Amino acid sequence: MLLSLVYRLVRCLFGLLAVLVRSDLSKDAELLVLRHENQVLRRQLTGRLRWDHADRVWLAALSRLVSHRRWPEVFPVTPATILRWHRDLVAGKWDYTDRRRPGRPSTGTSVRALIVRMARENPAWGHRRIQGELARLGHAAPGRGDRRSDRGMGGAAGPQPRHGPG
Repeated sequence: MLLSLVYRLVRCLFGLLAVLVRSDLSKDAELLVLRHENQVLRRQLTGRLRWDHADRVWLAALSRLVSHRRWPEVFPVTPATILRWHRDLVAGKWDYTDRRRPGRPSTGTSVRALIVRMARENPAWGHRRIQGELARLGHAAPGRGDRRSDRGMGGAAGPQPRHGPG
């Protein structure tokens, strides 16, 4: 009993000496980390702890100021977690899913409806004439061949092929 009391007293004294010897920057960084953790915990009283982007940036910046021996005692996350946050950030930055698909942009629905209407109202017009009329009206017509432009139009967009002598 007496031995354990002496052991705890000596350990506290050595801990006090370690705090006095450490730099003020390291102590200040520890205090900032713990204060920020308290703010996050107050903000999210129930459920799983979620770190916002600002929280992640703050912890990553302060992580450089605390010695690695003190990490488990001070930081609420491990160094691997901070590295994962960085990997996710870089992966999101270089993600090209929002880029356009390769190839020609699709024709707008209003222009497509206008092409179909012109083809139905003027069965003698070919695709070149319809393109010309669209250009005269100020619309950019698709520059595809006659049969390929018929696919999504719901029918033939020009005169039907003639069969017989000719």
